[in-house]
Amino acid sequence: MFRSPTRREFLQSAAWSGVAVAAGEWSFLGRLPAVSAQEARQPLPRVAFDRSIEPLVQLIEHTPRERLLEDVAQAIRRGASYREVLAALLLAGVRNVQPRPAVGFKFHCVLVVNACYLASVNGPDADRWLPLFWALDYFKTAQADEASKSGWRMPAVNERLVPDAQHARDLFIEAMERWDVEQADAATAGLVRTTPATEVFQLFARYAARDFRAIGHKAIFLANAWRTLQVIGWEFAEPVLRSLAFALQNHEGDPVPARNDLPADRSWRENEALAARLPAGWLDGRVEAQAARSLCATLHAATPSEAAAAAAQLLAEGVGAASVWDGVFLSAGETLMRQPGIVGLHGLTTANALHYLWQHVGPDDLRRRLLLQACSFAASFREAAQRRGPLQPLTIDSVPAEPDPRVALDDVFAAVSRNRLEAAVKLRSYLAAGGSPLAAIDQARRLIFVKGRDSHDYKFSSAVLEDYSHVTPHWRDQFLALSVFNLKGSGDRDNGLVARTRAALES
Repeated sequence: MFRSPTRREFLQSAAWSGVAVAAGEWSFLGRLPAVSAQEARQPLPRVAFDRSIEPLVQLIEHTPRERLLEDVAQAIRRGASYREVLAALLLAGVRNVQPRPAVGFKFHCVLVVNACYLASVNGPDADRWLPLFWALDYFKTAQADEASKSGWRMPAVNERLVPDAQHARDLFIEAMERWDVEQADAATAGLVRTTPATEVFQLFARYAARDFRAIGHKAIFLANAWRTLQVIGWEFAEPVLRSLAFALQNHEGDPVPARNDLPADRSWRENEALAARLPAGWLDGRVEAQAARSLCATLHAATPSEAAAAAAQLLAEGVGAASVWDGVFLSAGETLMRQPGIVGLHGLTTANALHYLWQHVGPDDLRRRLLLQACSFAASFREAAQRRGPLQPLTIDSVPAEPDPRVALDDVFAAVSRNRLEAAVKLRSYLAAGGSPLAAIDQARRLIFVKGRDSHDYKFSSAVLEDYSHVTPHWRDQFLALSVFNLKGSGDRDNGLVARTRAALES
């Protein structure tokens, strides 16, 4: 039987097996400096923004789309590092594209940066630049969209309003509670300049999941921004977190939530009281596969309030948080299977973001609340999908664990292009027969490189392929099989990225 991989093995795997792309198709990437996984992960030394990064940001901002890949390739050949290009891309995004009218759509040029980084760092060295070149091209589309609709560019912070170290934290909390955009902007600048990075992250985490507007993009933005800043350096945090604060204050045309009781805000308030009643040893519970199945079954039809209450009951009975998270991940995969599309895929990317926040925040009360909110969100995503149309009468058991040693990965990814349920069943059979999940993950990621056409292709694949290691071993293969409902198949049309990148590097 195949041994479940360790997290280290999962992250370091680069066995790109079974993909029908000849090695020669990728050899042109050797014209750029090789980027090792270790180099991509290392934080940058402190870099003066105006003297080092600003010229590269301006290159990305001002170069026409049809010339950008060629000009960035030249900058790389002149010495620009992977991390500098990553930093410049993120900064160009937050400076030129606003999280309005929604935290999504064109703003995906910012939200997708960390997903492209994760795809890069988990791929082989020779292909490290491909996701980043895709993101550069995608930014130009979003930049043009913003310019045509509003002409917005991030303004300089009002320095007269920026608080000192003594007052920054309290003014930030006050502004976020009141949904005061101007005060939050100035307070964010004060926080970043005077407060340790981890404390800033903890404060933002209290507001990233407080409402269901933007179908999870607020939590996704915080998780992705924090992760990218850990790579490129905290010196770039101020504009990124000013953009984040602006996003978190977006109430999408609703009345000011601070003065109203609105459905999008209700779960966070309800879960505060519910979280306070969890037993003191709630983190020490047992892993129980049946409890995860039970929670997933509850989430099949529960309201957001019922979902959180069911999770709280399991925790009170001694079930561990890991099994509650299993239920969340399985439910999100099930919703996507029942209605493939934009809502279902965001259920999984949001679960990934909430799990990341839950893993990395410190305060016990916040961890309790985030876990219960993840359960409420799982129900909210299912309800949002139902408002778009009927859900198919499927459950996680519609993808049975029936071993079939005849199934090969090529069969699985060929089926993805014609019948995703068939592909899910084939992948589950392949895994049940002892097939390698790492080989499946690698092939899925490589197909995104070749065939991904949308920011969601990168966001979704990076999230679910990472979350394979977050699900407990009993449910991992089931979760991976459910992911095919938004992965790319071998029969899907190529995205043209390889040809465009080749032309850039050979110019």
